[in-house]
Amino acid sequence: MQTPNIPALSTQVLWASFILSFVFGAIAQRTHFCTMGALSDVVNMGSWARLRQWVLAAGVAMLGFGLLVWLGAIDPAKTLYASGRVIWLSALVGGAMFGFGMVLASGCGSKTLVRIGAGNLKSLVVFVVMAVAAFATLKGVTAVARVATVDAVTAPIVAPGTLPALLGRLAGWDMKTAALLAALLAGGALVAWALARKDFWSLENLLAGVGIGLVVVVMWWVSGSLGFVAEHPDTLQEAFLATNSGRAEALSFVAPVAYTLDWLMFFSDKSKVLTLGIASVLGVIAGSAVIALTTRSFRWEGFGGTEDVANHLAGAVLMGVGGVTAMGCTVGQGLSGLSTLSATSFIAVAAIVLGAVAALKYQIWRMESSI
Repeated sequence: MQTPNIPALSTQVLWASFILSFVFGAIAQRTHFCTMGALSDVVNMGSWARLRQWVLAAGVAMLGFGLLVWLGAIDPAKTLYASGRVIWLSALVGGAMFGFGMVLASGCGSKTLVRIGAGNLKSLVVFVVMAVAAFATLKGVTAVARVATVDAVTAPIVAPGTLPALLGRLAGWDMKTAALLAALLAGGALVAWALARKDFWSLENLLAGVGIGLVVVVMWWVSGSLGFVAEHPDTLQEAFLATNSGRAEALSFVAPVAYTLDWLMFFSDKSKVLTLGIASVLGVIAGSAVIALTTRSFRWEGFGGTEDVANHLAGAVLMGVGGVTAMGCTVGQGLSGLSTLSATSFIAVAAIVLGAVAALKYQIWRMESSI
């Protein structure tokens, strides 16, 4: 067997991750793709267009991931979201914290990066504070609290903790068949719902939904297939190159933001290396900036007052702590996690939505009470 060229493969993974994330940032900036904005449109205006964008992206990601598993391009048991237990309390608490925080901070992790690329200085502050809070929850003081409390409450489930695994066991199907059929069922239903209204069929909406969904799918292939080495020459064990978790990953924007700040702060430390997540963070900012500059929508934006600062700081902390606790954000759990049909991801996404709606109601109450 030919020895793989690890440095060359790692470089390919990093460049592919940057390019795909660049596309993500460009699409999000061009189409105003935003989960928080989608929920805000529903609660405040009764408009479901942007929520249909997100649902379409989730459906496409599910279909694509199921197809990758069926083709043997990725092993669902080796993804970041695969587990023999459901961290349901962590998903609930962390998801609710993240959802509430993203409303206070004017956008989720990915939207924060998109807004930075368009010149928003408030989002730059959110980026730094969210990164510090996330890193503390990965390895610091809030990590100790997380592990001792919510992470200790789990429920066992058939490994890898996904709907296909459950269906496969009940019906006696192999994992590849179960993954494809579950994806067709769940992903197909989401795509059908999103496309049910003809007035949704605009170029912008389809670009947002289909484009973002496909980016997630290709990222899974990059991490789980292109970057997979069956036997690393140094460890003689299988490896997923250029990942922080050591498993197959796709897009996520909480922990990777923390790793990005860590990489920038300790750049001269040779143990701090570029990873798929860091390349993704930089790619989204760059993609958004290019579109903002070419469309002349780039503009500097700062805080509007003391309460605005307080809201964004509180929101950044909640997103950092909540995103790590829930193992992902609206993209990490909402698109990447859901694409695997992970049980924990469904709980986390539901909690994020509930937290965001509660925050939107809070903002309405604050506005009405100040009149």
